[in-house]
Amino acid sequence: MNFRQVHLDFHTSEKIPAIGSRFSKKQFQEALKTGHVNSVTVFAKCHHGWAYHKSSENIMHPNLGFDLLREEIEAAHEIGVKAVVYLSAGLDEKTAVRHADWLVRNKDESTTWVPDFSVPGYHKLCMNSPYLDYLLKELAEVCKNYDADGIFLDIVGVQPCYCRNCMNALEGRGLDPYDEKNVVALAEEVYANYTRRVRETVDKFRPGLPVFHNGGHIRRGRRDLAHMNSHLEIESLPTGGWGYDHFPLTARYVQNLGMEYVGMTGKFHITWGEFGGFKHPNALRYEAALSAANGAKCSVGDQLAPDGCMDMETYRLIGAAYSELEEKEPWLDNVASVADVGLLSYECISGDFSATQASETNDIDAGACRILLEGKYLFDVIDLECRFDKYKVIVLPDAIDYSEKLYNKLKRFVENGGKLLATGESGLDCAKENFVFDFGAVCKGRNEYSPDYFRPKVPMEGLGDTGYIIYEDGMRIEAVQGAQLAIREEPYFNRAREHFCSHRNTPDSGRYGGAGMTAGGDGIYIAWKIFTEYARIGSISAKKMVIYALDQLLGADKSAVSSLPAQGIMTLMTQNDRKILHLLYASPVCRGKGIEVIEDIIPLYNVKAAVKLDKKPKRVYIAPQMHELEFDYTDGTVNITVPEVYNHQMVVFE
Repeated sequence: MNFRQVHLDFHTSEKIPAIGSRFSKKQFQEALKTGHVNSVTVFAKCHHGWAYHKSSENIMHPNLGFDLLREEIEAAHEIGVKAVVYLSAGLDEKTAVRHADWLVRNKDESTTWVPDFSVPGYHKLCMNSPYLDYLLKELAEVCKNYDADGIFLDIVGVQPCYCRNCMNALEGRGLDPYDEKNVVALAEEVYANYTRRVRETVDKFRPGLPVFHNGGHIRRGRRDLAHMNSHLEIESLPTGGWGYDHFPLTARYVQNLGMEYVGMTGKFHITWGEFGGFKHPNALRYEAALSAANGAKCSVGDQLAPDGCMDMETYRLIGAAYSELEEKEPWLDNVASVADVGLLSYECISGDFSATQASETNDIDAGACRILLEGKYLFDVIDLECRFDKYKVIVLPDAIDYSEKLYNKLKRFVENGGKLLATGESGLDCAKENFVFDFGAVCKGRNEYSPDYFRPKVPMEGLGDTGYIIYEDGMRIEAVQGAQLAIREEPYFNRAREHFCSHRNTPDSGRYGGAGMTAGGDGIYIAWKIFTEYARIGSISAKKMVIYALDQLLGADKSAVSSLPAQGIMTLMTQNDRKILHLLYASPVCRGKGIEVIEDIIPLYNVKAAVKLDKKPKRVYIAPQMHELEFDYTDGTVNITVPEVYNHQMVVFE
């Protein structure tokens, strides 16, 4: 797969005239060259439902007078750029208007994306309707007639549906069509049938051609869904609601799946479909580097103007990022992550896919990922299929329930010397009554006070001898003698109508409420849902508590450390016989209402780092600049000082 991709949206209304009238092969090629692009995704069919090529299976856009798709593919191939072909699968507004009986329906019979036809927007189509055959004919035509380097199918996934086709299917099996379990089971079956038939259709004309089905979210814990694709594209536009935490969380899961993957961001200030919106070049430079540091190729979303003329300012913007990425590619391909910590994803274990938008993620996983990033820990996000023995510590965040498989894997892990960090309800049996592993504590049920306070009983960096508020609830525990690292202190009372104090929460009474953090033979336990706390509140004291626990469990056995500040990101990759340390630093700020923006990149000087290696390296240098670094190798650790980190710096140990 190529590192420097552009996803060229072209969702164009039939109300707009002169489609493609200013398209120029020369100008198209010049834009791609300016952007240092080596793969472009071009449109066969858009969300409006129109084809952008001569078609007997669909209708070409009524205001397009030539085969735009063919011209784009030929233009790309002439300059050595791959051309992936896009078909809107789940959305086809032309067909939605003509076949309302093919639409996905909610339980109240409203439609999805927009609730009805009085609202401007698209309506999603059900793959359990005759629409699937209609779509496959369009796909077959493209595969037969065009020299595509891949197929990108959009707006698809496991879609619960109450349309008449789905209702009839369930009723025909004697099942209740309003029972959510039946509806979800049918949705799984429908999606699997859709992906199978797509693969059969493509292979009939182009065996093995790469195919990706985009639903906007790679569901952690669903390897079966992931492997219905030839590769993965992680849609993650930071300004579009995903934020800057979403991509690292997802990438650190998919890097264990044995598949190539792409990080997809956008050039837009906000998100898809924004004409005239531009992010700062520094933001795109950082996002491309973030993909690289997490073992991913990069894709930048753009949107072609209706007249077919490429916006050169966009490609100068993309080129600012991709010219740097191009220089770095020799150190980016065929890499594998080094990780000390395995974060067991709550989504993987719970099967909780309740987020209503692809950009959303649960607070448990998001908070855990953020603390691990800020603490500069090398970590993977893992599911039950991962090898636990790769890690020194496994984190069980907030609400992990034990299955027999999980218990047996963790039991072997701790028997072989691994350590656990459990928080909140994790670490307890299914009844939430007893600890499954030795955390130096016994459970006394749920804590009755919320919020309440924790007070460290051992020195924790950045924390003093006082009560720190915790807003999330948790468990009441007692420590085994000598195992207490922090205690819980109770408020005077829970805030209620009949008794409250001050503006927000009841003060700390100083009453002892049991242990708050304990250590045992198998690891450390924190009694609150501390990762949810950090996702929602972001309190420094919550982060410091987790960092103390992880540092105690890892000791001196960290594969790498650095002096990067909190917003810095550190990863370590292996590539053949060398290791590559990635150091990134930029600081997103909020602009408007919740839009995370990167504008200024502040250089960091004399960043210290240490990496564990089995033997003394022959050389250490920064890439791609190829400047040698002085280093000290003592007791299996290479110590270096990196003179400058400006956005992204790679350090290579050979």
